Amino acid sequence: MKYTKGFNTIVKTISGVLVSTGLIAFSAGAQAETLRLLTWGGYAPEAVVNIFEAASGIEVEVTNSNNEEMISKLRATGGAGFDLVQPSQDRISSAQIEFDIYKPINLSKINSGLMISSMLEGTKKNTTVNGKVYGVPHVWGTSALTINTDKASGIKDYTDLCDPKYAGKVTYRLKRPTLIAFAFSMGMDPFAAYNDKAKYADIMAKVEAKLKDCKSNVKAYWSGGDALINLLRSEEVVAAMAWDGSGWKLSAENPKIQTIAPTSGALGWIDTFALPKKTKAEDAAYKWINFVMQPKIAAMITEAAGNFTASKGSDAFVEESKRKLYQATFPPAAIDNINWYPPVPAGLEEMEGKVMDRVQAAK
Repeated sequence: MKYTKGFNTIVKTISGVLVSTGLIAFSAGAQAETLRLLTWGGYAPEAVVNIFEAASGIEVEVTNSNNEEMISKLRATGGAGFDLVQPSQDRISSAQIEFDIYKPINLSKINSGLMISSMLEGTKKNTTVNGKVYGVPHVWGTSALTINTDKASGIKDYTDLCDPKYAGKVTYRLKRPTLIAFAFSMGMDPFAAYNDKAKYADIMAKVEAKLKDCKSNVKAYWSGGDALINLLRSEEVVAAMAWDGSGWKLSAENPKIQTIAPTSGALGWIDTFALPKKTKAEDAAYKWINFVMQPKIAAMITEAAGNFTASKGSDAFVEESKRKLYQATFPPAAIDNINWYPPVPAGLEEMEGKVMDRVQAAK
């Protein structure tokens, strides 16, 4: 990649990072190694790639993708074509079991001290197949609660959206995250029941009844970020189950709108680092992982992607207004209380779809 404007300033700012990662200037005349990275938009910004390339001598080829395409590309080649990929943590184990497209992570080569421990442990747990770990965390986000503090300060958890005092004034999606969130808020653990269809059906039946009772409180089921933001901005609704990023965007406009972590725990997703089975640049992949998890580098990725990373302490280097919103929503205890999505067993999404259909049809 070409150097971006201000590159020299950036290098000086984080020169200590380059030393601490063990990356040293590449000697001119040596043959450059290439790291083929399959990732999401914003996760490998040009400025970060430039710094890494200058420090390591490793050329980075970035291909932007999504979960479905990542699996499809690796399945078609038997795990070849890329050296490091970034699927979501709940999309690894099932793909590995079915298609054998990844190789285990050598955790001794990961600087785990750079990572928020609860996220690392959660990702290891959810990407383990036959005792081997296939993913470590990178970028993450949640579904939480966004409330108008002047009009809905009493809302602390998902089921509080059903309080009669907020009739016609709340919104959430009629999607599986809402079913799961309400289950947790009702004192149940749907993830623990994933492998027991009868128990999961019982949980869903209770959630279905709750959501039917809650319909009078729902102004609209939002389906996209713009619709959600407009409902809260106009004060047609005073509270929502919402993506944290959407809530923070509104908070920047109107401080009385705040995103909070529900007492039962926000619902969290993590995009990981995983090694394709036929990676040709494994050492370069580990260097990249350890490099981008440095707090100052991770903060640059947050600015580019809009989401925070699992890099411990990186929020200290994020732009101040964004940092304050993040820290207000997610103090350490709230981060440790996040319910991370595990892989979904076959058959559950069909069951959930029928629940949502019945809730939609209910009067």
